[in-house]
Amino acid sequence: MNMKKTIKDYDLNGKKVIIRCDFNIPMSNGIILDDTRIRASIKTIRYAINNGASVILLSHLGRVKTDEDKKCNSLYPVSLALSNILKKEVLFSPETRGKELSRMVSELQSGDILLVENTRFEDIDGNKESKCDKRLSKYWASLGDIYINDAYGACHRNHASVTGIPLYIPSGIGFLVEREIKKINGILELNTHPFITILGGKKIEDKTKLIESLVKISDKLIIGGAMSFTFLKVLGYNTGKCIISEDNLSFCKKILDNYKEKIILPVDFVCEDAIKEIDEFDDNDIGYDIGPKTIRLFDGELKDAKRVILNGPMGMFEDSRYANGTRKVFNILGKYKIKTVIGGGDSASAVNNLGFNDLFYHVSTGGGATMKYLEDRKLVGIEVIEDAEK
Repeated sequence: MNMKKTIKDYDLNGKKVIIRCDFNIPMSNGIILDDTRIRASIKTIRYAINNGASVILLSHLGRVKTDEDKKCNSLYPVSLALSNILKKEVLFSPETRGKELSRMVSELQSGDILLVENTRFEDIDGNKESKCDKRLSKYWASLGDIYINDAYGACHRNHASVTGIPLYIPSGIGFLVEREIKKINGILELNTHPFITILGGKKIEDKTKLIESLVKISDKLIIGGAMSFTFLKVLGYNTGKCIISEDNLSFCKKILDNYKEKIILPVDFVCEDAIKEIDEFDDNDIGYDIGPKTIRLFDGELKDAKRVILNGPMGMFEDSRYANGTRKVFNILGKYKIKTVIGGGDSASAVNNLGFNDLFYHVSTGGGATMKYLEDRKLVGIEVIEDAEK
């Protein structure tokens, strides 16, 4: 991907700058549980106001399909958090469009910041945000002079606030999006080997294209987590009551047939009451984490690795009883000082929850976006940004 215009390429003085952020953060009863994504956009916001702009912030939060969903997905707590971090007032619009929002925007002065309510509130009547409604895109674009996409975690979504607005006003990317792309490109473009991909998590459905893309360029593909059981089922093992993707058995067989020398699968698992090797599973067993023999196997494969991409945990790390496999793999990557990109989502949560924040070359803020970018090196939210001003 050729890098697009960035926020630094524009004269922001006296301009109204729309910044699409990713404030899709975990909250409970209005309390923010993790502000990592808020802090990730602070550099771009500060740059804009320090260079004379007034700023209009857009973001989604959660899934909004009914009026009931609005109650637990308001961005108002984010405006308070931003005020605290930036040490200045952040205005908040409870409207996503209308006369009051337009009035608030018209009254913005240089250095002012306005956070607009959850863009997905527009999904209640016809999915206007998620279906990139043209009128909504034009309206939001009319609020500003320049559009900056700094929502890396949403860059794979064809939504009005991501791909609609930049069709109508000059646009660019923020510091977070620029850093994410440079870091991931940096590891993909290195010519150091062995290059190993580690994939985990629950669902293989979401990762078939990713597997097809990365297995071709990786020296080894290590597979852990619940998704490994579909591969093991293909090999004839009894996988008990573990999650199996019946629709992807033929896909897994194809990958195993074509790349059998590259694929590394677990050999034992932590079940509820015992550690069992895969050939010992009975009809009632469920593997919640990779076992000690698998950890030693993965260690042996990784000891000479020069670079790694990891996406997905090795087990149900949210439960401390089943966090050891993910923790040990992180330890192995650190022990051998392997240049590693962690692919956002549950992987990034595991890094934070298990205390490995400063260990890796890059921990992405976007799980789905990183997976999509690794598939074909394209993200629709960045591709739409033109090099020429409109």
